[in-house]
Amino acid sequence: MNYFVFGTRSLADAVGFYDALFAGTDINQIHVDERMTVWANGDFMFAVAEPFDGGRATHGNGTMVGLNLASDTEVTRLYNKALEIGGTSEGEPGIRSGRFAAYVRDLDHNKICLFV
Repeated sequence: MNYFVFGTRSLADAVGFYDALFAGTDINQIHVDERMTVWANGDFMFAVAEPFDGGRATHGNGTMVGLNLASDTEVTRLYNKALEIGGTSEGEPGIRSGRFAAYVRDLDHNKICLFV
């Protein structure tokens, strides 16, 4: 996979959430326009966008993006950061399926897995 996009109801709020979440990582904002902001890390890109059709953005029930991180410490740090900036917990840091992972939802209730 080379990119993933979450729809948002408030681009400004979503950009603020992800800028704060990605601060101190190697995931950097690379593109901004009137309806979308994109961050990248090597070959992977992630974006938040207002829906192209003009409809209301909703989270996907059962949809999730996984962000592969460098260490257990980074998973825990970003999990805590997400909660600090308004995200909600979907699963505290710990071992799941043999990997260290944590789960959070962003301000639009999109689900994110942080894992090593």
